[in-house]
This record gives sequence, C-alpha cells and structure tokens, in this order.
Amino acid sequence: MTLSLRDLQPLRAQLGDCQTSDRHPLSRLISQMGDRIKRNQPTDQLQAQFAAGVEKSLAKTAIRREKLPTPEYDDFLPVNQRRDELKAAIAKHQVVIVCGETGSGKTTQLPKICLELGRGVHGLIGHTQPRRLAARSVASRIAQELKSEIGHYVGYKVRFTDKSSPASYIKLMTDGILLAESLSDRFLNNYDTIIIDEAHERSLNIDFLLGYLKQILPKRPDLKVIVTSATIDADRFSKHFNGAPVLEVSGRTYPVEVRYKPLASTDEDDQEIEMEEAIANAVDELWRRDGSGDVLVFLPGEREIRETMEELRKAKLRDAEVLPLFARLSNEDQQRIFRPSNTGRRIVLATNVAETSLTVPGIRYVIDSGQARINRYSPRAKVEQLLIEKISQASARQRSGRCGRVASGICVRLYSEDDFNLRPAFTDPEIVRSSLAGVILRMAALRLGRVDEFPFLEAPSGKLIADGYQQLRELGAVDEQDRLTQIGQQLARLPIDPRVGRMLLAGQDEGCLKEMLIIASGLSLQDPRERPFDARQAADQAHAKFTEEKSDFLSYLRLWDFFEKLLADKTSNRQLVQECHRNFLSYLRLREWRELHKQLSEMASELRLNEKPGTFEQIHKALITGLLGNLGFKQPENDEYLGARGIKFNVFPGSGLKKARPKWIVAAELVETSKLYARCVAAIEPEWVEKLAPHLIKKQYFDPHWSKDNAQVSASERITLYGLPIVARRRVHYGSINVAESREIFIREALVRFNYNSKAKFFDHNFALLLDVEELEHKARRQDVLVDENALFAFFDAKIPADIVNGAGFEAWRKQAEKLNPTLLYLSKEDLMQHSAAAVTEEQYPEFFRLQDAKLPLGYRFEPGHVLDGVTITLPLHLLNRVNHATFDWLVPGLIREKITLLLKSLPKPIRRLCVPVPEFATKMMVALESADREAPLLPQLAQAATRGCGQPVSADDFNGNDLPIHLRMNFRIVDDAGQELAQGRDLIAIRAQLGEAAQLTFRDTADESTGIEKSGILKWDFGDLPAKINFKRHGKAMTGYPGLVPDEDEAGKECVAIRLFDTEHAANEAHRAGVVRLLQFELKEHLKQLPKALPNFNQLAIHYRSLGNSDQLMADVISCICNRAFLGDDEAPRKKKDFDDQKSRAKVRLPSVRDAVLRTLNDIAPDFIALGTLLSKGGNIQNELKAQLGELIYQGFLTATPWEQLPRLPVYIKAMKVRLEKRAQNPNRDGQRGAEVAELMQRYVAEVDKWQREGRDTSTLLPFRWMIEELRVGLFAQELRTPYPVSVKRLDKIWAEITKR
Repeated sequence: MTLSLRDLQPLRAQLGDCQTSDRHPLSRLISQMGDRIKRNQPTDQLQAQFAAGVEKSLAKTAIRREKLPTPEYDDFLPVNQRRDELKAAIAKHQVVIVCGETGSGKTTQLPKICLELGRGVHGLIGHTQPRRLAARSVASRIAQELKSEIGHYVGYKVRFTDKSSPASYIKLMTDGILLAESLSDRFLNNYDTIIIDEAHERSLNIDFLLGYLKQILPKRPDLKVIVTSATIDADRFSKHFNGAPVLEVSGRTYPVEVRYKPLASTDEDDQEIEMEEAIANAVDELWRRDGSGDVLVFLPGEREIRETMEELRKAKLRDAEVLPLFARLSNEDQQRIFRPSNTGRRIVLATNVAETSLTVPGIRYVIDSGQARINRYSPRAKVEQLLIEKISQASARQRSGRCGRVASGICVRLYSEDDFNLRPAFTDPEIVRSSLAGVILRMAALRLGRVDEFPFLEAPSGKLIADGYQQLRELGAVDEQDRLTQIGQQLARLPIDPRVGRMLLAGQDEGCLKEMLIIASGLSLQDPRERPFDARQAADQAHAKFTEEKSDFLSYLRLWDFFEKLLADKTSNRQLVQECHRNFLSYLRLREWRELHKQLSEMASELRLNEKPGTFEQIHKALITGLLGNLGFKQPENDEYLGARGIKFNVFPGSGLKKARPKWIVAAELVETSKLYARCVAAIEPEWVEKLAPHLIKKQYFDPHWSKDNAQVSASERITLYGLPIVARRRVHYGSINVAESREIFIREALVRFNYNSKAKFFDHNFALLLDVEELEHKARRQDVLVDENALFAFFDAKIPADIVNGAGFEAWRKQAEKLNPTLLYLSKEDLMQHSAAAVTEEQYPEFFRLQDAKLPLGYRFEPGHVLDGVTITLPLHLLNRVNHATFDWLVPGLIREKITLLLKSLPKPIRRLCVPVPEFATKMMVALESADREAPLLPQLAQAATRGCGQPVSADDFNGNDLPIHLRMNFRIVDDAGQELAQGRDLIAIRAQLGEAAQLTFRDTADESTGIEKSGILKWDFGDLPAKINFKRHGKAMTGYPGLVPDEDEAGKECVAIRLFDTEHAANEAHRAGVVRLLQFELKEHLKQLPKALPNFNQLAIHYRSLGNSDQLMADVISCICNRAFLGDDEAPRKKKDFDDQKSRAKVRLPSVRDAVLRTLNDIAPDFIALGTLLSKGGNIQNELKAQLGELIYQGFLTATPWEQLPRLPVYIKAMKVRLEKRAQNPNRDGQRGAEVAELMQRYVAEVDKWQREGRDTSTLLPFRWMIEELRVGLFAQELRTPYPVSVKRLDKIWAEITKR
C-alpha cells in the first residue's frame, strides 16, 4: 500500500492510546516513513513494523485498563475529603502542587486518586521518596490498601532492591533512582504520572528532578506531575512550574502548647552543660505537673545525646527508660524506639533524624534544644563542615508537631520566643550548601547545558557552581573549558559519587580494581563498626584486629575478609548476626556493603578486575585520584597537617595513624566539628601525586643557569598541588622548557663569557683577542674600549640557529657550518673595540718593571673598589729586601699625571689657590720632574718643583697622600719560588716587616748553593780575603750578594763568628762591623781579661748604677763599649787578612786610653745621676717628663749604644736637667712652652726614624739630629752650661728640612 504525507496524520492519532514507552519509537517510524515518501521510496516494511508495534502496545494498554485496580478510600483522612477537587485539578493541569502537614494522607492517597483518573494505564505512576525506608514502607501501605502483594499493583525500587513487575501500576522509588533512570530514559517515557513527595526537604536530588521535569514537560504534554510538600513555601513550587495550582489539605493533628524556657548562660561551654541539666529538669517538671507520657528530646548530635543520657542517669527519674536515636545507631537499637512503652515514661534522645524521616510513636512531650548539626560544604576549604547551627522556624514547627499526633501535647523550647522569631523561616536547601560535582557531571552526561542555565527551583550560587566544576577538574572529568573528558564520560556512566567513580577507574589502571570496589563501596556507606557509649573500650579491642598501621583504608579490606569468613562459616543467620554483634559490627550495614559492592561491580563490569592482589602503592595511588584535594603535609612544629589551598587539619583521634604522624597523608574526608579533622587516612609518597595529577600540578621554574660541566642550561623545578610542595626543588634541563631563554643564556654564558669547555679554534682565538682588549681597558682605566656583552651576544645571535640551546646541539651545528665557512664564529678586533685606545702604549704602560738585573712582571686591573685595582708588581721573596720602595712612588708613566694632579688638589687651600688651573699646573710639574731622580721619593721632589712653580714654599708634608685612591699606589704581590702568593698589599714596609727575615733566609739559602761562601765556627781570620760583594746565578738569573762577618754560636753554644751572605749592602756592612769586633775579641782575649782589674773602685761605682741592673751587666756594657771604640772606632771594618792584623795592632795601643775615657765618663755621670734621681722621685708633670728624658739617655747598655763623641756630653745633659728643674719655678709658662717645642721636634725625629727603619733605609744620617735636640735642651733650659755649636728651634727646623729633603 502506497502512503502519502497526508496519510501519516491518522497514524499519529493512533499513538494517543499506546503505552508511553512505545510512543517515541513508533513516532520515529512515522518520521522515517515521511522521509521515504519525500524521496519516492517504498514504506511497506516500515508500515508493517508500525502496525505490529501499535497493535502490541494497544493490547498492553487494554489489558492494563481492564486490570486497573479500584481503590477504596478512608474518608476520615483530610486528603480524601478534598478528593473531587484534587481529581479535577489533576485532570485539568499538567502540574499540581499539593501541600499538607504530616498525617494528612497525601503520600498514600494521591497514587490511588491517580488510578481512579485512569493514570497508570499508559505508563507507570512514579512516586518518589527521599529515603529508602519511606519508599519501602509507603509501597507496603498502598499495596495493603489495594489488597495486593508488593510487586503486583504496587512495586518499589531502591538502591539494592527492585520489587516491581510488568503488572505494576504504581512504582515507589527514591529520588536518586528516578534520576538514574533518566540516564537511559531521557524523557521518562516509562511513566505517565510522576509524584514528587516530600519536596519541601529540598534535597539535591529533589531540586534536580524538579528542574529536569520542568525541562521535559513541554516535550511530554501527556505527563502529569504532582509535587507534594508540607505547608512550607508551596508558592515557590507553584512559580517554578509557571503558576501551577496549589491545593492545601490540613493534617490530622491535636493542639500543641509551646513553652519557652531559654537557658540563662551566654557562654557556649556553660550553655552546653546547662542544656543537659535543663533537659533533666524539664522532663521532671513535665511528669510532675502534666502527668506521665513519652518524651522526645531533639539534640544536635551523638556526643550531646551521650552526655545528656549520663545527666538523666544522675537525675534518677523514677521508671525512666532513656533511648538514643541517631542515624549511626545499630538497626536493633533503632527498633527499640518502635516497641510500645509499658511505663509511659520513655525519654527518646534524638537528632534531627526524628523530624521527618522517622515517626516515633506515642510521643506526648517534645523538648527542643533548637540546634542541629547541619552539613555545609565550604568552597574555600573544599570540605564538608558538620557544624552545630540554630534550626529554622520550619524545623522547629516540625519538631513541635511530633507531640500532637495521638493527643494534645506540650513542646518545651530551650530558647526564647524572640530567638525563635529571629531565626530564618526555612532550612537552606541542600543545593545551596553542597558540592555540585555529581549534579554537574550527570547534567553534562544528559546534555542539559550548563548548570548555571539549568532551571533549578533555587539556583545555587556561582561560587558553588565554580567549586563543583573545580572538583570535576580535580578528578580530570572536565577540561579547562568545562567539557566532559574521556574520564568524565566514563564517570557519568557510573551512578555513584564522582570521587568514588574516579577511584574505580584508577583501580583498573593500577591493577587493584578488586580492592578498590571493596574500599569505595565501604566509603560510600556508614561505617559498619559500632562503638556503643557504654562499651567503648570493648568495641575498640574488638576492632583492633582490623587496624592497619599505615592505612585506615586497608582496614576495610580486613573487615571485608573477616565478614566473608563469617559468611563462609555460618550455620544460621541468627548465629551470623550474633557473631557480628560480638565483634561490635552492624550486620545490616555489612550486608548493605556487600549489596553495594555487588551493584558497583555490575556497574563497573566493563572494567578489568585484577588477578593478583593489589599492592599498598597501587591501592593508594588509585585512592589519591579521587582524593587529590584531601592530601596533607605534616607541619614540623606541631601535629597539624597543611592541606590544599592553605587549610590546616588534624588526624581524627580514632585513626590508626594518629600516633604514627607520617609526613604525607591522604584522607577520605575532611570534616569540621570543634576542629577540622581528617577521617580515614593513609600514609603516601608525594612522588606518586606528580604522575596522578598532571592536569592539576603547577610547575614553577626558577634559577635558570648555565652548567658548564653538562654544557646545558639547568633550572630548579618546584612542583605544587594546591600549594602543597610535591617536589620542593629538582634540577631539570631548561632547554626543553623555555627554548628562547635557554638559548640566550647559552650564548651569553658559553660564548660571550667563555664559560664553556671547547677545543674549537674559534673559541681560543676569540678568548685571546678578548684578553688583549681587556688588558687595554685595564691599562687605560676606561671601560669604553671593549664592547658590551650585548654587542657580542648580537654577533652570535645573528649566526646561531634558534633551536640551539646547549653544547651538544651547538657542536653538531658548528661542525657542519664551519665546513662551509671555517671563520664563521671568529671575532675581529673591530667587533670587540669601540675605539682604538691609541694612548695605551708600551712606554706608558710597560709589561715589566726593571730592577737592577731583574725583570718584574706588572699586571693591570681597572676595577675600582677591588683589592687589585691599579698596577700590581709580582715580586719574588728573595728580592723583597733589595727593592727601593721610593722607586714605586712613580708607578708607571701612564698613571703619574693622575697621581700628581690629585696630590696638587690635596694641598692646603692657600697653596692650592696658587696652582690653578690644576690640570695645566700638573703639566708644568710633569715637565719639571722629567729630570727627577726616579730612585728617590716623589713627594720631596714634587714639593721642590711646586715651590718653584707657585713661588711659595711647599713641603712634602703639605701633600695629603693618604686620600689617594688605591690604584695610584703600587700593589705588591710577593711570591715564593713556586709562584705561590705569600703576601699582597700596598704597604711594602709592612710586607717587609712581615717577610723581610724570610726573604733574607731565602736569598742566603739559594745563593749559598751556588757561591759556597758562607761558613760557620770561625775563631780566627783563616778564610782569606772577604769581598764586599759577589755575583752569582739564581734559577739562571744574575744576582748580586753582600758577604759579611756576623757574631754566631756553634752547636755547643760557644761563641764564634760566621760568614753570611746579605741581600743588601747596608745590612751586610752593619753586621760585618759587629763580626770583626767579635773576631778581634778572640784575638785579644788576654788583654780583655785584664780589663776588669784595670777599673779601680768599679764595684763602688756599680752601686750608683744599680737602678740599671747588676754589676756584671754594667761590666759587660763597659767592655762592649771599650771594644767597639778601641777595636774599630771610626775605622772601616777590614775585609783582608793584612788589614785585620793592622787593625789588631792599633786596637792594642788604643785599649788603655779608651778604657780610661769610659771610666771617666761613668764617674762624671754618677753624682748628678743619683742626685737627679732623688729629685725626680717626688712626681709631677715636669718630673715625669724629665724622668722619660733621663731614661732615654741612661739605661742598661747606654755606653755601647751612645755614639763615642756624645759620651762626654752625657754629664752635661744631666746637669742641664737639674738646672731646668731648679729654674722652672721662676717662669713655668716659658718652661712649658719651650718643653712643647722640644717635644714636637723629638716626636718628628722618632716618627721619621721609625719610617726609615720600616723602609729598610740606613738611619745613620738621622742620628746626629737626635743629639742636636739634646744640645737644644741645654741651650733653652741651662744656657750657662754652653753648647759646642749654636742651636735654636729655627736652626733645627732648617737642618731637619735639609735632612728629610735628601
């Protein structure tokens, strides 16, 4: 039969009486027929399919219509009293809102009213309940009223059980089951009517169903929806369904008297204690005043229930039976609530589970604490927070209504009426206080669009939505654009919590799916381990066998194995239940666990089960994938753990890991009560996380640097997850991470800074060229000769390809590139220099400093502030004493102009004003000093030139050389023969003081190896002539040494003479004189023996000098003085045997006269020395000054130390001191003034001597000035004693200037 498009309309009309589940596939057949008609193709086969389908569906409809049960009604129920109105509303409107209090009969009667309207014929009447227990009990009640068995007219389906059949008209189920069915039946075609019961509870599932239904209703005009609610906010449901009619049916209740008894205390802790007492008092008062009756007490949680039980026990209320009621209570304990009371004096202590979920029979009194533990999800902390909050007004009314079911009742509220009036009208819907991850995932799987566009009854906040997506991103279920990933699509097919689903998927990947099914199903249920209040210790002991040291999760596996063994060994169900109770386990929860495990296993049937047992690592890696936000890192200072995004938490006290405190843990959940606690935790390794969460970890790279040894750019990598340091610091190759930056670092470090191990010719060429140019910079003391690093970088940047980031890549490219152009990477001087630096010549900046016959290398450095800034001379140790420090004042020619300029600027202002302009004056000084003595100090010669140049006297002291920058003073680097640095600094005198003796020893040791001149143990002149200097070679270099005799001792400590080689002529001559005197003493020892006998009254004389030492010490000084004068005196020390013998003859002749002169001097000094000592012993400023002067003249060894010509003047100097002391009283001011003038001259002399000694210079030219100062003292303070030559302060100043100028 050929059809036209017009013929299809009657076919569509036939669908109206078909089963709702068949209408969509039959409608699709009609559409296919239409498409074929348009293409002129035959439709016979499709027509046959359609006809067969319609016939079958209509037959099914006819059977269901025929067998439709006829309900009977109890007219006493309030809902049945408005049955006609309800029927009319349901028939007329697609959505009807029915609201009424508990007890109105709406839950059981509405499905029957729908049956009466013929609903249930074309599809099921779906009836949802928030809880499994309610779904089962309501199904049982309706079946009973329809006089049928469960599963016939009325069936139910909950998570573990499906008790419905094809003959069923009404199907009770939980909200979650209907949501699950929506995955496979998108338009709920199996139903012609849906009743959403207890919608006021506003669970997540209810809100999702209401929004989902709103979306599909336009596409299912045949579908009827009835929403039932308590009398709470019914208008909201009406508005949601575009003004659906609201029908109210009143509940069947008795009047309830509300009494307010607020607690007196305002402190939270005190209130808690007071509440327990207040409950006991309220019960006692109710029973005394209002008679016996069961009491229902609402408390926030288990702990409060246990503490109140203890308080009621102490109160000893007569015949009272106290029963707890909370969700975690064992099934057996819960059933005790429903057994009838014999005494009428039961006290049920319950959480908010008794508000709507369970109806406790026979309650006459309610005591309401006004509090409940409300679960709230914190998007910030990513945790469920089970906190005690004030209940809403709606919850308070629900609670009070519990005592008006059987008779009039009394509700005692332990808070004030004002407090009640200030509370929110309704409890927040679960959707605004929960994580939305599961809802978002299911919506994504159903392709319902974005969650923020979904028609929720009350849209969740953007923050909660963002948090839901964040959780899914954490699980890897959605990408950055919030699109489902492959993992997300797999999770959407598993109707379980997304976290649990993620663990199962990871369990397959890790090879531990068997274990994960057990643990995941266990985590989805209430813990089957029971811990009764009155048997806590026994329960803990019984549960100890399940504890795992490193993981609470593994205790689930032990518990599972234990229950499996119980099942295998059971003899009867009763015995099995008893065995569970003996081990403080809930049999019901264990059975539910097995059922959920079975269901999860079926859902995960596509996944591969592991054959081998999963390891600790595999199991916990799988767990981590679903719990990435629940990681914790132990804090060193306390027991706290740092969690994701900076939160801190503690391990729950009941955990097996509480004492172990591992460094890293993962937790099944974080729950906030009094503190934030991690429940069910395990120790983990942080390195696992990096591989499990590549989509979440953040990688930071810092400190990129060139590694010369590896020839690559390395960096430190830090890996964090939500702020937790998974990897604190790890070295990685940076080239693959940041090519551009790595390439730049490679070029700058390896090629520009030459920090690279390369044997390439270009590298050596460039380096040598760079050193040459750098040397020019250091010499010229300018930083504008060498181009900057950027110019060098640009040179290589232009030549090296963009992908070269390390040594290996560079070398491979270079070898190929240099085949075409061998000098491709060669730098030229033009590439390196900004200008020619023509002023830097060999003459101005020599490479070597010539010292007699030695060439000493000079090094240049331009780095102000650096210890080596300026010119550095490398001086071998053996030459240290031979160099003239004054030579180095002149530095090198290229720097002397700057030094002179700065010295001129340091002059006092009156003089400096005569030297302007300073640069031109400095040029004049340079010309004037061209003929200067470069071996003499610079400053005196510059002072003479400046004096001539400015026409005013300038002394060397006028220049302030201390402020000169260090580069204008030569830097000395002293090295040993191996080239090792021994000392370094600008003060040659200080270095010489430190190393001068070592330098002399080094010089002698090396010299003697080649000269053989040194000799010890000499007692007579038997060694031939002794030259004044000798030439020899040291390490191939010509050297000059100066031999001399020196006093010595042999190995036995006996006095002798030795020949030693000196590095300076001055040192050699000074030592040689002492050596000759010692040798003459050996030759004339018989004469010396007679000396003490030739000194009459010596012992008497020695008494006068006892303040200087004993007589032996004085005798030694006398003999030493006599020998020095008699043996040599002013004669030159002999160096030939003949001259020595002649000197010996002269010495014999001189001895008597010298002896007498010395004795005479001692006698002349003695009287005034004793007298002056007595005068000076009184103390005072002048006495102290004269005492110091006397100590500088007369001291132990003064005879030997005082020049011979000055010895006769010593008595005069002492007399002059006596005279000064006597005269001072006449004019103290004049004495003080003259004393200051003398002291200034003496200070100048002492400082200069010290300086010359440190410089290694011969101080003999300064010594006469010291005795001129003594003569000046005579002239100033005792003119009557007369001086051998004219003296004055002015004369001495002039003489001093002449001496120091030289």
